[in-house]
Parts: sequence; C-alpha cells; structure tokens
Amino acid sequence: MHTKHHEFIAAIHAKRKLRITFYSEEDGGYLTRTCAPMDWKVGAKIKDGIPRYWVWDYDSDRGGHSLGLLAERIQAFEVLDTIFDPAEFVRWKVTNWSVARDWGAYS
Repeated sequence: MHTKHHEFIAAIHAKRKLRITFYSEEDGGYLTRTCAPMDWKVGAKIKDGIPRYWVWDYDSDRGGHSLGLLAERIQAFEVLDTIFDPAEFVRWKVTNWSVARDWGAYS
C-alpha cells in the first residue's frame, strides 16, 4: 500500500471512488469494497498513534460508514472512474482533515 499513497491522496483531490481489498479482522478474511477516500491521519478515538487510510464504505452490510484501514491491511486498491459527492457522507459541521482539499463547504 505504501507505494500507492500518492494515488490515494490524488483520489481525494479528484473525488474519485476506490475499489479496496483489505483484511478484515472482524470478518476473518479479505473484503473488497467500493469506497470514497476521506483522509490519511491518526484516528481521534484510536489511541495507538498510527495513521490510517480513512474511507467511506458504500458497500457495508451495515449501511455506509467510515473505515480506518492500516496500510498493512490493504492488499490492493484501484482508483475508479466514478466521482463521489462529499455530501453523501460528510454529516459533521467541523472538518478537521489532515489532507487539505477543495471540497467546497466540505473542505
């Protein structure tokens, strides 16, 4: 995953969806999901200090939600041609993005 970090950041700026294959401890295996890249940072509620790739998971069986993926858990990802709208998932008033972006009101 480390070799594709720049592609993840570029997908944030271009608002392009990703297809990500990652290891899910909860499911005990690999999952492939369609996601919107959100950020690269340490999680506010996760106290280990390790930055994660934050994505919005459109395919979750629990409805869309955010995932914080450790780099070593990501087996592969592909940048898709599909554009996402941040309004689909940004529901909070104050955004504290680590990666600066121009998402209008959602920046």
